[in-house]
Amino acid sequence: MRWQQQEPKAAPAADALLPLQGLVRSVQTPAFAGVTFHEVLAKSVLNKVPRSSSMPFGWTVNPYRGCSHACVYCFARKTHSYLDLDSGADFDSQLVVKTNTGEVLRRELARPSWNREHVAMGTNTDPYQRAEGRYKLMPEIIRALADSGTPFSILTKGTLLARDLPLLAEAAQQTPISMGISLALLDPDLAQRVEPGTPSPRARLDLISRIRDAGMECNVMAMPILPWLTDGDESLDALFAALAAAGASSVTAGALHLRPGAREWYRQWLGRDYPQLAAKYDALYTGGSYASKEYRTWLASRIRFFKARHGFDGANQFLATRSAGQAPGSPPAVPTAPDTPSGQLRLPAAAGTLF
Repeated sequence: MRWQQQEPKAAPAADALLPLQGLVRSVQTPAFAGVTFHEVLAKSVLNKVPRSSSMPFGWTVNPYRGCSHACVYCFARKTHSYLDLDSGADFDSQLVVKTNTGEVLRRELARPSWNREHVAMGTNTDPYQRAEGRYKLMPEIIRALADSGTPFSILTKGTLLARDLPLLAEAAQQTPISMGISLALLDPDLAQRVEPGTPSPRARLDLISRIRDAGMECNVMAMPILPWLTDGDESLDALFAALAAAGASSVTAGALHLRPGAREWYRQWLGRDYPQLAAKYDALYTGGSYASKEYRTWLASRIRFFKARHGFDGANQFLATRSAGQAPGSPPAVPTAPDTPSGQLRLPAAAGTLF
């Protein structure tokens, strides 16, 4: 029993997901109030990334579908609709667990046709979300990949990864490994609102340090940066300073994008928690999933400056500002966006203001 001492019970019939292929049982446990776990036996776990994709990897493994981190902006929300579940509350609470992932993966990696291409984890839902503390799928996955000589990467918000650091350090002696932590904001109150099921920002900073102490590089995905919430100079400066102090090897940062599924759920959250920003977001994202080109260009310039200030990406930005006659320690000027359907939209101010 994977739910030892947790008194698992069968989920109500309405939650049974009878069409779900390979379903063994649906269970609930007091430790995860409001969450139903649908345990399945998967036939295959290696997922081929389409050649048309811009992703820098060809294969993924996702032991879980849905995620109790409940990040309101999660781009993967739409995938839950493929299970006839909604991309809002169901994505957070109706979780699919591929209980035989390690076994199936080892079998697939042993095929003569397998060319040991890079395998990415954490690209859809987090492999170290809370349920991993009970199901313990990742150790088997890591061993299977390392034993086969397959390079792999992990991206997570979950501090449960610390449990597997000795195993990962050992695996890194057998095959190339890339470790990534997702952390894009430091304010614990905002984090509780926007990603309520995740470990705190402080806990993730500590995890970055622990990964480095274990002798591995640690890349940080500082995405998404949230317009009018985390994109001010004060916020960006504090974020990159904290990441540098924690020992992050590199940082990738960028603006929030809102795919269908995530877009509706985030907009609903915004209207509830920050209604004064709703019209601004509607104007900024009027073109679809991505913020306007003007905004993205503006934000990229801020990110480059603060990355350079804190030792990421070298001194190129300082040299550029110096050659332009600007003091190297000051941020670039704030541009103004062109007219939008809601009128003149001024991009977020530089002093860390929210609204």
